[in-house]
Amino acid sequence: MGFWTWLIEWCRHLALPVICETYAGFAFLSRQMRSSLLEQIRQDFVRTARAKGLSERVVILRHATRNALIPVITLFGSLLPFLLAGSVIIEYLFSIPGMGQLFFESVLERDYHMLMGIETVSALLTLFGILISDVLYVMVNPTISYD
Repeated sequence: MGFWTWLIEWCRHLALPVICETYAGFAFLSRQMRSSLLEQIRQDFVRTARAKGLSERVVILRHATRNALIPVITLFGSLLPFLLAGSVIIEYLFSIPGMGQLFFESVLERDYHMLMGIETVSALLTLFGILISDVLYVMVNPTISYD
């Protein structure tokens, strides 16, 4: 089997587990984004932008969405470690040997060294998620700076 054939087959087999793993997180983020955007649309600066004659598209995309993304970015940074926790069920359903199953088996076997290693990886994912959130804050709102 050639590389490209292998890659296409690998992506085909990976599609359903990835959809199942990320579906709940995206649903949660979309609900938060909707409520945050509805809250921002009612703010005075959006009314002012409309009064200046800007089109509705510009008002929503440039003014309201920027401020509405800040709480969503905060939530996005915390979702990264939860992917590891939810992977136990997905790995069991799709018979994928992964970190979630390894964690569960380590708990049952009381393998403390493996548990500490997996928790270290989870802590690193948390720190990486927070780092990504901080970088995205600056990209969304340039007035935020880390001096």
